[in-house]
Amino acid sequence: MTHTARSTLADVAKRAGVSGSTASLAFSGGSISVATRERVMTAARELNYSGPDPRARSLRQGRSGIVGVIIEDRVLNSFRDPMTLAALDGISQELGEGSGMLLLTAVGDGESTIQSAVFDAAIFMGCSPHLARSIEIMRQRNIPMVAIEGQAFDGVLAVSLDNREAARQIAQVVRDFGHTRVATVTLPLDALRSLRSLDDEIVATATTAVSIDRLEGARDVFPGIEGVVAASSSSEDGREAGLRLLAGPDLLAAPASSRPTAILAQSDLLAVGVIRAAEQLGLAVPGDLTVVGFDGARIEGFSDYELTTMKQPATEKGRAAGAAVTALLAGEPAADVSFASVLRMGNTAGPVPVASLAIS
Repeated sequence: MTHTARSTLADVAKRAGVSGSTASLAFSGGSISVATRERVMTAARELNYSGPDPRARSLRQGRSGIVGVIIEDRVLNSFRDPMTLAALDGISQELGEGSGMLLLTAVGDGESTIQSAVFDAAIFMGCSPHLARSIEIMRQRNIPMVAIEGQAFDGVLAVSLDNREAARQIAQVVRDFGHTRVATVTLPLDALRSLRSLDDEIVATATTAVSIDRLEGARDVFPGIEGVVAASSSSEDGREAGLRLLAGPDLLAAPASSRPTAILAQSDLLAVGVIRAAEQLGLAVPGDLTVVGFDGARIEGFSDYELTTMKQPATEKGRAAGAAVTALLAGEPAADVSFASVLRMGNTAGPVPVASLAIS
């Protein structure tokens, strides 16, 4: 098969009978007459020429027009998380005209991709345990950086959320209902993405800031709270974690004396999964079990309940990050931004079951 060589701007200029600089002005919106511009565009159509190579323009300008957005999880899991989608939407709303997003992941072979991909600024989303290494790579490339929730790093503008205080607040709601036998289902605490029991060793070596902060908030109210670490923020992980906490070896509801009366989930998707586990075991929410979440997400197919949760401004966080990188790339000052969550009382939290009160 033979391939026709791609026409060039010089070819267009020659056919239109103008100089190369005049042809370039026609495509860039420069000051030339309407008639001349139309002559150049007619020549371009005849030669099937769509415009200057954007790669060459990027080299001339020293900018790609791309902002790299680094997510902490596999793309499949990230796009199932309504908080990630809301933040991405917020970022896109604030990026300047002519800018685009390049989605990258910090898992798998993500480090080499982050190192070689072409973009002008980086936004780190979430609390990846790989964050420190990714930031080191960006420093070597002298690229402006913004982190949406994560550890504090010098030279990285922070968009933060009151994770510890918000987790403490919703834990106190559960405590005020009289619950003392309480467990938690956490988001991943480190790079090992597997469903497992929460223990002191995992907590001591944890590297994921959001999960750590939310656990500390819960432990401000329920010191030493135990539970399960999820592999991801998903309803299926929440369901499996819920079964571990609520069922006996035969996958039937454990006796009331041995199961928690309340479960604090670190995301709404995990909370939905815990509720599905309770239903599977024949337990009523909140009659037999109180379940609370975190995020304030709108979850498709979950209309039976109104989840008691902490509602966070996910879209606003994304917009703040997008506005920050836009300012940094323009050489303008930008400052750290902090957001607060708001308690949303639903119908999944209630008093300790009477049977459990009698046992205790």
